[in-house]
Amino acid sequence: MGGVNRADDGTGGVGGMRGGGGGGWGGANLLALRSHNTALVLDLLRTAGADGISRLELAERTGLTPQAVSKITARLREDGLAAEAGRRASTGGKPRTVLRLVPEAGHAVGVHLDRDEVRVVLVDLRGTVVEERRSALDLGAGAEAVLGAVREAVAEVLPTGLGRAALLGAGVALPGPLDHARGVLHRVTGFPEWDGFPLRDALTGRLGVPVVVDKDTNAAALGLAAGGEGGSFAYLHLGTGLGAGLVIGGRVHRGARTGAGEFGHQVIQLDGPPCTCGDRGCVEALCLGAVARGDLEEAARVLGAGAANLVGLLDIDVVLLGGRTVAAAPEAFVRGVGAVLADRARRTGQDAVPVRLAPGGGRTVAAGAAQLLLGPVFGREVG
Repeated sequence: MGGVNRADDGTGGVGGMRGGGGGGWGGANLLALRSHNTALVLDLLRTAGADGISRLELAERTGLTPQAVSKITARLREDGLAAEAGRRASTGGKPRTVLRLVPEAGHAVGVHLDRDEVRVVLVDLRGTVVEERRSALDLGAGAEAVLGAVREAVAEVLPTGLGRAALLGAGVALPGPLDHARGVLHRVTGFPEWDGFPLRDALTGRLGVPVVVDKDTNAAALGLAAGGEGGSFAYLHLGTGLGAGLVIGGRVHRGARTGAGEFGHQVIQLDGPPCTCGDRGCVEALCLGAVARGDLEEAARVLGAGAANLVGLLDIDVVLLGGRTVAAAPEAFVRGVGAVLADRARRTGQDAVPVRLAPGGGRTVAAGAAQLLLGPVFGREVG
C-alpha cells in the first residue's frame, strides 16, 4: 500500500518520549501515531531488521517523495524510534545511510486472563517478549479481586523507571463471548456474573494506560498473523475451554457482532453430555470430557471432527493448535486432528489441510494480546 504525499511532513504527531497517564505508569500517549505514512515507514523499518533500510528504499516502497521520507525519519530519530544501522554501497554516488527500528523505544503489555490463571508479558516494538509472569487466578472471585490481580501482575513485568522506553498500553485477552469494540464482557462461559462488565474501562482506570480487550483466540490469531502466518487459518485453543481464532484473507474475522469463533459450542451430538454453555453435546464438553477420562485419542478425534466442520465451511489453508491441554500432549493432538482431516480429504478428493502446533507455546495468547497495541503503530488492522 502506498503512502499519501501531502504538503506536510507526514509525521502526523508522533509523540515524543513523554510521561503522563492518569496515575498509572506513564507514557500512555507515546507513539500515538495518527499518520498512515509514518506507520508505513515504521513497518518497513521493523521488517528490515538489524540490517536496516535506506531512505531511498523507503521512498520507493512506500510511494512517498524522498523529502517526505526524510522528514518522517528525522522525526523518528528525534523521538528515539529509529537509528542509523551503518552505510551501504550504492550503484553510483556516495554510500547510503541505512536506518533501523529501535525495538526498546517502546513496549506493550499483553495479558492472558484465563479461568484459573493470569499470564502477563512485556514486549518490545518488534513483539519480542522481554518479561513474563504467571500466577494463579480465580475468574469467579469477583471483579475487585481479578482487577487487583491483573494490576499486580502487570506491575511485576514493568522495569523500574521505564524512561524513554514508553508503555503503549495493555492488551487483555480472555474467554468470550465479549464486545471487542466496547471492551464489555458478555456471558463468559461458566462465569455468568461477568455479563455486561465494562472490563476495558475498569482496567484503564486501574492501570492508567490505554487498554484493549479481545477474546483469547482472536488475540492469538492476531499474534500469529503478525508473526508471519499467512493466508487463511484457524487457531484452535484447547485449555480450560475451547475456542477458535479465525484469520480470513489476512485479517482476523470477528463477525458483525464480534461473536465469531465460538467454536467449542458447536453441537455435534444432540443427546450428548451437558455443556457449561447450557446446551448439550458441544465439541468443548465432549473434548474436555475425554481429556478428563485420560482418553486423548478420543479428545483429538472430537477436536478433529469440529476442525473438519470448520474446514468444510471456510475452506481455510491450515489449522493451528494451541492451549495448555494441547501443550501437554502436542503429538497426540496434531496426529489425531490431522488424521480426521486426512480422512475428510480422501472423501472429498481434495488435498488435506495441514495441522500444526502453533508457535509461541503457552505465551501465544498473551503475546498476541500485546499486538492489539502494537498493530496500529505499524499500520496493521486489529479491529
